[in-house]
Amino acid sequence: MTISVRPGSTVMFIGDSITDCQRLESEDGLGFGYPLRVAGEWGLRYPDRPVTWLNTGIGGNRVRDLEARWQADVLDARPDVVSVLVGVNDMGWHTLDPEGRVISAAEFEAGYDRLLAPLAEAGTRLVLIEPFLLPIHGVVEAGGGVRVGAAEREEWRTDLDPKIQVVRGLARRYGAHLLAADGMFAELAATAGPEHWAADGVHPTPAGHAALAAAWLRLVA
Repeated sequence: MTISVRPGSTVMFIGDSITDCQRLESEDGLGFGYPLRVAGEWGLRYPDRPVTWLNTGIGGNRVRDLEARWQADVLDARPDVVSVLVGVNDMGWHTLDPEGRVISAAEFEAGYDRLLAPLAEAGTRLVLIEPFLLPIHGVVEAGGGVRVGAAEREEWRTDLDPKIQVVRGLARRYGAHLLAADGMFAELAATAGPEHWAADGVHPTPAGHAALAAAWLRLVA
């Protein structure tokens, strides 16, 4: 079953840098990634069904960062549909940061659940995009000038997998539509190579954003 987005609805995308994608530098505030592609494709397909599209992603955000701004940025806007993509910054690679605090799957789940509960109570329709990590080979830039290799990325994968399961479980709990992005990109990487979809394994290329947008649009009607 797909989500029915009625004319006049407000759809909000929220998350980290993958959603943000330089939204503050874009004329319409949607950035240059999958939210813009979704909105553009929707307008092409359904010119008689106008929708208000909002992007409130902020680079570097974790679940706890979303919690801190959830009331002002999400609940007060009263969106009809909320699409969430968060988790890669809750992953083990941020133990490289100065604060170096590991976020457990249980903590991740509890915080994410607190985000979804008031939306579910209000009848907001939900799309949860699971976080993803592509198997890039060689050394890559991880942000802040830190370069990491395969061993570190294997640790990230070990940390991320339980959090992907958390998102899947929350989607079931709240009757949300799940975009299984990690599995999708794993399949795509088998055909064109992971770097084609996300050069650093985390941030999608234009082709990766197009894949996310196409998958998102398959969930709505």
